[in-house]
Amino acid sequence: MELNNLRIAKRPPVATVTLDRPKALNALSAATLVELESAFDDLAADTAIRAVLLTGAGDRAFAAGADIRELAALAPEEGRVFALRGQGVFRRIETLGKPVIACIRGFALGGGCELAMACTFRIAAEDARLGQPEVKLGIIAGYGGTQRLPRLVGRGAALKLLLTGAIIDAREALRIGLVDEVVPAAELMTRADALATEIAGNAPIAVTETLRAVDEGLSLPRELALLREAARFDELCATADKAEGTAAFLEKRSPAWKGQ
Repeated sequence: MELNNLRIAKRPPVATVTLDRPKALNALSAATLVELESAFDDLAADTAIRAVLLTGAGDRAFAAGADIRELAALAPEEGRVFALRGQGVFRRIETLGKPVIACIRGFALGGGCELAMACTFRIAAEDARLGQPEVKLGIIAGYGGTQRLPRLVGRGAALKLLLTGAIIDAREALRIGLVDEVVPAAELMTRADALATEIAGNAPIAVTETLRAVDEGLSLPRELALLREAARFDELCATADKAEGTAAFLEKRSPAWKGQ
């Protein structure tokens, strides 16, 4: 599909998706969500791509949140559909089967913060500002913020952000665990690309199954999650990549992954 709100650059094994509405601080309009879903469906199917960087155009915002004009126009019966639509797109990103790294400059607020939380990792520039200010608009976080934030930072820290609507800087976000690294703005994309490339050098099936095991296990009792882990381990023992990886180690050479 034609993209008007995103840019996609593929440099296998890494792709970069850029929210491209800098004049609107990369706000997540309905059209942007449609394009995000299409873009990540394409990236999921592209076997040459093993990791994705997600960022925003310009230096002012990763994504400033939902489009407030669209939000203001919602009728009461439309709110559920609005929230479920965003949740669905973000869940697609979260379960891509490939690591997605949010590269955050400037504001990541509301839906923008929720989008970052749906990614595998979050690397923030020193100028990043994050928050869930929905209570200041008379609503709650609706794209998964009330669920992902406590899982990342704990109940108390999450409620403090969700109930005050406070905006925190990158260092505070790192302290509470909302982001994984903070780097100078000039180094943001270089660092994210290095991390993506490092992961992409590992066995693709093993990476995918690790992501799935962690995601699934978070919602299961521990004993059942451990059984699912053992089943995945067993399945991977039958793959060509397992045979290649162990042989390469013993032969002291780099593995040639087939993704099989």
